[in-house]
Amino acid sequence: MIRRLYFRIYLAILASLLLTAILIGTAWRFAFDPAYHGAHLDAIAEIAREILPPRTAPNVEQQAALARWHRRADTDLALFGEHGDPIASTSSHPLPSPSPSQNQSGWIHGERGPPAFALKLDDGRWLVVRRVHWRGGGPLGFAATIVLIALGVGLGAYPVVRRLTRRLEHLQEGVEALGSGQLSARVSIKGNDEVARLAASFNASAAHIEQLVNAQKSLLANASHELRSPLARIRMALETPSPDANTRKELQRNIQELDQLIDELLTASRLNAPNAEIAEEEEVDFTALVAEECARFSVEIEAEILHVKGDAKLLRRLVRNLLENARRYGGDSIDVSLKKINADTFQLDVCDRGPGIPEVEREKIFEPFYRMPGARERDGGVGLGLSLVKQIAEKRGGSVKCVAREGVGTCFRVVLPHDLPIT
Repeated sequence: MIRRLYFRIYLAILASLLLTAILIGTAWRFAFDPAYHGAHLDAIAEIAREILPPRTAPNVEQQAALARWHRRADTDLALFGEHGDPIASTSSHPLPSPSPSQNQSGWIHGERGPPAFALKLDDGRWLVVRRVHWRGGGPLGFAATIVLIALGVGLGAYPVVRRLTRRLEHLQEGVEALGSGQLSARVSIKGNDEVARLAASFNASAAHIEQLVNAQKSLLANASHELRSPLARIRMALETPSPDANTRKELQRNIQELDQLIDELLTASRLNAPNAEIAEEEEVDFTALVAEECARFSVEIEAEILHVKGDAKLLRRLVRNLLENARRYGGDSIDVSLKKINADTFQLDVCDRGPGIPEVEREKIFEPFYRMPGARERDGGVGLGLSLVKQIAEKRGGSVKCVAREGVGTCFRVVLPHDLPIT
């Protein structure tokens, strides 16, 4: 039981209540210390000398004087002789009398009730004083009040603490469900405190994990499907008794397709990993990098000089995949432009003069292994190029989108932030 969080919080509240009760009791105890009230009650003794009848007055007269004082001061009073013999009293509960050994004013205690203060008068008599509201139970009544308060607070605190820790237990159940493989496990979010924010963080993390796992499953399923086609063609070619030049060319093309597929699968898997280890970022002459890739495809570029900080290999893959896609579906008419948008971002446009992409397909083409209706395997590509472009751009905090080109064709627009001044 002691290991349960709600029980430990509850014990902490009870311990605080106990400490509070001890402090209050200590303060109450010292409230009767002569250091606090002695001087005040000595002043009452001075007044008593003026109000009380002389020692030789009849007891009836002294009783009447105490009664008048009792009504006006709301104070229990008792008058004793020099040797403690009672003279007069206004209290229905007998006040304690000074002991024979007591020779000066001070606090005295009786068998019941709170302490009283005994004032020694000049004529040898003792005036014993106790406030009326002290008669309601004394130390035992005070202690009972403290116990009742602590009990009430304890009973009221339990449901509050239990409600808080029950939410933590629900969160624990969600974590255990996720750990057991239930990727759809979520917890309800109640309130607007730290526990609610923790539940929201858990739900967001669980959704991200579910998305990553589903993406890996989809990638594996599609990859296994894509691998079958070139492997089947290679097997058929190898079974040919005497492969001619066309067959050998087809073998080379299939092997190249397999190599490209494996390379892109590895890159996609690395980018999909939660803690993907990307190469240490370095300063990259992005203008030169784009120009080199454009030269491989004999494409002219319109660019501003731009240096960025990033992974040169991934940035090169981004540019190359865009150019390969434009060449595959747009022919030789490719336009590339690189320019800064503002002080924080730059834009890369790769445009072609192909048949264009319908608006309803412009988001789907970035999905892994997606091919537009009518696309043929012999056109080349494995359906991962644009998906990798999107992953690389988003990994660097940017975005990519497909837009229609004026006239005919398609433009792929990549917007990326840069971490170095434009030079």
